[in-house]
Amino acid sequence: MSYQKIIIIGNLGREPEMRYTPSGQAVTSFSVAVNETYTNANGEKVKKTIWFRVTTWGKQAETCNQYLKKGQQVLVDGRMNADPATGGPKIFTRQDGTAGSSFEITAQTVRFLSSRVEGESGPIAGGGGMEMAELPPEDEIPF
Repeated sequence: MSYQKIIIIGNLGREPEMRYTPSGQAVTSFSVAVNETYTNANGEKVKKTIWFRVTTWGKQAETCNQYLKKGQQVLVDGRMNADPATGGPKIFTRQDGTAGSSFEITAQTVRFLSSRVEGESGPIAGGGGMEMAELPPEDEIPF
């Protein structure tokens, strides 16, 4: 028997994108940035961002598309999907020529952690004191 699970907390890099399968099932995709900050051996603070591409299905896809907005913080619980060609993350080249990667997740659960966006209504619960991920300009988001 095999089993895998991944849980991430991060911020949406851009608005969710929803489509429907030929059979009429909703599918929503969005990118999530997760920051890691640490001090290296030279005493310098280093900040790294890992990108995850999240896919949700059915009613959850419709809810995510309706209520999630760029910058909001989410917790995603799901399973990792490897690139069929490499068995690892999706590799891409940024506009500045540097290499990057993103990891694909099929979500089982998406929890909204950010407070409501001003002027918006919906089931987005207030969040705790989690640090906001620093988002790059939209044209530098890998997907």
